Amino acid sequence: MKVAIQGIQGSFHHQVAMQVFGAEVLIQEFKTFEEVAKSLAKGEVDFSVMAIENSIAGAILPNYELLDRYGLYIQQEYYLPIAHQLLVLPGQGIKELVEVRSHPMALLQCKQFFQQYPQIQLIDDIDTATVARRIAHEGLTGVGAIASKVAAEIYGLDILAADIQTVKNNFTRFIILEKKAPTWNSAVTKASMKITISNQKGSLARLLSRFAEAGLDLSKIQSVPVIDQPWNYSFFIDTVFERQEDFEQAIAQVQSEMEAFLLVGLYSNQRV
Repeated sequence: MKVAIQGIQGSFHHQVAMQVFGAEVLIQEFKTFEEVAKSLAKGEVDFSVMAIENSIAGAILPNYELLDRYGLYIQQEYYLPIAHQLLVLPGQGIKELVEVRSHPMALLQCKQFFQQYPQIQLIDDIDTATVARRIAHEGLTGVGAIASKVAAEIYGLDILAADIQTVKNNFTRFIILEKKAPTWNSAVTKASMKITISNQKGSLARLLSRFAEAGLDLSKIQSVPVIDQPWNYSFFIDTVFERQEDFEQAIAQVQSEMEAFLLVGLYSNQRV
């Protein structure tokens, strides 16, 4: 089995792939989410792991567009607690650092910690673990990385400061993607949909009311623009339910108000 991830060994995507598929899975590493989606669409891998939202920073909007454009489906979700560590070459101290590099979202989540060190410049980079590997392989002094404990172990770096994220209860939701359209089974308690509704007064309110009347819990609603129809929007909606009949009844009630409907995923709700 081949699984595509954005990033390298020690990245959060790598950790999710290992926990979901096991240590023996063959990992295909890519620099961008675009490459991850494309590899799955072309059948080069069996599954892809993709971050879709963070409890602090919110939704990763470009990844919704990739799901749509490449026709991918959600097979599973996984919530990973995110703990950021400040990693350096062994023997380096905080006063010796002049810059810290990491993924922009990691920097955002740790910004408050670095306010007490104004001499350190925060610089966006491609990936958390990639920076850690570069520091180790090139012997970079004066440079730190924000990455995971796993990355520190893999690349032999010291943890100069642990758990530096501002909000300690920090989770990223990852989705496991496949090319096969979703099907029902006994474990399904969550659905992801893409719904386009008519651009008329009250259309969205009526849609949401129908879901509420059917007893469905809308855990996520994300608007995305319809590319060829300026100022019109589709909605990616996640809903949690106990019975398949409740979901199907709600969809049947609102079909007349939809311009388009796509079932993006059927899977087990993993959010605690």
